[in-house]
Order: sequence, then structure tokens, then C-alpha cells
Amino acid sequence: MRNPFLIELKTGLAHLFYPHLCEGCNKPLIATEKVLCISCAVELPETVYHHIPDNETAMRFAGRIPFIHATSYAWFTNDGLLQHLIHGLKYRNKKETGYYLGQRFGRSLQDTDWISTIDMIIPVPLHPAKEAVRGYNQSLCVAEGLGSVLNIPASDKILLRIRDTESQTHKTRAERVNNMDGAFVIAENAGLAGKHILICDDVLTTGATLEACALALMAAESIKISIATVGIAVS
Repeated sequence: MRNPFLIELKTGLAHLFYPHLCEGCNKPLIATEKVLCISCAVELPETVYHHIPDNETAMRFAGRIPFIHATSYAWFTNDGLLQHLIHGLKYRNKKETGYYLGQRFGRSLQDTDWISTIDMIIPVPLHPAKEAVRGYNQSLCVAEGLGSVLNIPASDKILLRIRDTESQTHKTRAERVNNMDGAFVIAENAGLAGKHILICDDVLTTGATLEACALALMAAESIKISIATVGIAVS
């Protein structure tokens, strides 16, 4: 049997000589902190509008796709803390950052009156070639963090990306929509009929990618769709 005292001692010594640093201020984290120290965590610009039906996230999809709810955890600004965290998640192998942000997002959704109706969380998929290069799907990291708090299963086996699209970064909204056309399909025997699905992504800008995901999922009979993103870009 493993000795809990020795395990705790080993962990404490490792933290002493190889401290985990805050992604915000680069200071050592204490044992109970993850990714951000308490001081930096409170600096995340949370939207706190998950209870408001006509929030900014929802308005960006209004009239484009049928959805039940749409919300975002925090504001995404140039050179802001959330941008720094998302950049590390996507380009510096900081998978734990995605899980951490998903958990924070999940806790902020726990007291909404609609989250309990969600049957499954589906992350926006990467094309297999791109995922092979990165080594993981950053949206799945977020989805798993969300699911761990909300006790809702997350799966990246249901919605598939079949076309390796060009980068959306410098495209107009119309170009982004055209770029994503036909990029996603539902896996065979997905079993989505009658389910309420929460599509999860890292950052919402124009919403073209999430719109394409929703349109693909709508091939399932009587499906209901809601949307959750960690960040929403300030327009």
C-alpha cells in the first residue's frame, strides 16, 4: 500500500524545487492553486451573463442557426490575460490550461436553470492532420473540464472534421462561412436523436465555425443545440 505521507512529502519537495508558476504573473503557485494564482484568477474578465438569454454570444448567432442557449465565460481582448492563456493552450502544449478554464466555466454555469438539460458536450473538432501536429484538441480539453464539474459526458467521437480548412484569422465573416462549408459530419450511429448538445469551443469571433458545427449536428432527428465558448472576442 502506498504511504499517503510519503506521497505528500514527495509532492511537496517536487513543488519546492520545481515550483509550478502562475501563467499570469509567473510567480510560484501554492499547493491549492492551479494554472493561475488567486490574484490573477480574479483578473479574468468574466462575462457573468449566463442567465441572460439575449447576451452578446447569443446575439451573434441570432437568426443564423436554431439554438436553445449560448454563452461565453470571459471577454477575449488583444494582449489580455485570456488571450495569453488561450495562446498557451493552443500553441505551447498547455493542455492543463484548457481543463482549468473548462472547470472555471463549469462552476459559473452550475447555478443556471438550463445546464441540467444538457445531455452531452461536443467540442469543435480539429482535422486529424492538424490534431496530429498539435497532439491534442484544445477544445476537447475545455470540454472535459466543463464535463468534470457539471457531470456531463464530453465526446470528440461524435462530430468529425472531414476537410482541413484554411486559417480563419484574416478572413471576413462571409469568407469564414464559405471556408467552413461542408467541413463537419456526424459519425455513423452517433445516437443524437432527441438529445440536447452543448457545442464547446475556445474563442468566439464571428461564429462561422460553430455555425458549421451546428448545421452538421442538425442532421440528427429532433436535436437541440446550445453553445458555450471560453472566450468571446470584443467586437
